[in-house]
Amino acid sequence: MIELITSFLSSVIFYTIIPLPTQWTNNWTRIARWCPIVGLLIGILLFLGKIILEFFNLPPLTISALIVATWVVITGGLHLDGAMDSADGLSVTDPARRLIVMKDSVTGAFGAIAAVIIILLKTVSLSEMSLPLWLVLLHTASWARWGQVVAIAFYPYLRSSGKGAFHQANLRLPQDILLGFLFLLAFDSLWFTIEYLPWWQISIIVIGSMAIAIATGYWFYKHLGGHTGDTYGAVVEWSEVFILCLLTGMGN
Repeated sequence: MIELITSFLSSVIFYTIIPLPTQWTNNWTRIARWCPIVGLLIGILLFLGKIILEFFNLPPLTISALIVATWVVITGGLHLDGAMDSADGLSVTDPARRLIVMKDSVTGAFGAIAAVIIILLKTVSLSEMSLPLWLVLLHTASWARWGQVVAIAFYPYLRSSGKGAFHQANLRLPQDILLGFLFLLAFDSLWFTIEYLPWWQISIIVIGSMAIAIATGYWFYKHLGGHTGDTYGAVVEWSEVFILCLLTGMGN
């Protein structure tokens, strides 16, 4: 039990900027399995932030922009930075140079464009959302991170070392995939038990989100031949974007 707790807390400290005592976060083995639950935690924090912002009577678009800004801050920009680096790498026509470009700390034009698109689509989607925002935030952040676990599990890692390398080395299959999947299915039952959405709508939301999470990781694999820590972050960011767009459409 202690091993599970320290592993989860270590995943929180790795994937977010939430401060925790170092003696609680010294177990980095298999932290990727906790990604969906870390996503739920992020979603909870974002919704609490939304409640606080509403006290100031801000316009919906401003609140949405501040939620997205908080989203970036909570994760320390980890995933957004990966999405930007991935965009820069994929902009290079020579496949042999892509990993070199992705490792460059200088952000290029395509990386900046990717960041703008991601932030813009998230902000607009949230401002136009008619589904319950608390469920939207928790659902989106958790399914996107499940997609990251799928990418870690099934596609080769392209670097010999790096922050993402130990994820794949310590992942256990199939349990680390299935447990997160079953947990998210149980969580998504709240769409019916609390919000009373019809089953056909819930089915589209769940199947669509799962398909987006899987397809995003596959897309990067097809274009790069595998994954890096940067593309893991890109999988999270773009999955969040497309899931939010799906949920916006389902609510209208």
